[in-house]
Amino acid sequence: MPHALSADVRAAFTPTGLLRASINLGNPILAGRNAAGEPAGVSIDLARAFAERLGVACALVVFDTAKASVDAVRGEQADIGFFAIDPLRGEGIRFTAPYVLIEGAYLVRHDSPLKDNAEVDAPGRRVMAGQGSAYDLFLSRELKHAAIERAASSPAVVDAFLAENADVAAGVKQQLEADAARIGGLRLLPGRFMVIQQAMGLPAGRGAAAQAALAAFVEEMKASGFVADALKRHGIQGAAVAPAA
Repeated sequence: MPHALSADVRAAFTPTGLLRASINLGNPILAGRNAAGEPAGVSIDLARAFAERLGVACALVVFDTAKASVDAVRGEQADIGFFAIDPLRGEGIRFTAPYVLIEGAYLVRHDSPLKDNAEVDAPGRRVMAGQGSAYDLFLSRELKHAAIERAASSPAVVDAFLAENADVAAGVKQQLEADAARIGGLRLLPGRFMVIQQAMGLPAGRGAAAQAALAAFVEEMKASGFVADALKRHGIQGAAVAPAA
């Protein structure tokens, strides 16, 4: 059964009278544009379902990068958002448990000597990542020897990797696979270097009750099959529904 929302919780999510949802188009697992050029994807479906639960209209606030999407929620220009959980993003934002798990992977040229993820972190190695992305934040903590260079956005990583003659491109596995098919002469290293936990979030100042309501909504959407159905409907492969919190 859907959780009933109090008037106070509804008001916490809708200070402008509608639900403003921050959408990052830089992660193809969660959102993109359909044939008509309109935003579409799992995060949009969830945003609209939550707005329906609140009994208000949903306004999509669309960005091309994760950082801009995070900043919109942190600055209260949006009421909810869809982000990878990361400690650096915790300031000013409260996260739910994840609803989807996706993989971060490495891509290299076909003639690269690299065969394994463990070989990437070496002196002199240059790794291209999307500025402010979950894997940029993760690799900034984890890589001790390789240098990280940054593309303007996650979809621009592979092109920047080639243009700057970097050694490795890091990103969401499905984005790298699509770029490898588009360009040719590239290959992914086996496995993954991280699991990216995609969650919903809200501005920290909206209060504990609002945070609990959003967390309960995410658990309901996982348990009901809504998230799995949305992944299937949008043709997303290689992403898993996160387990119950």
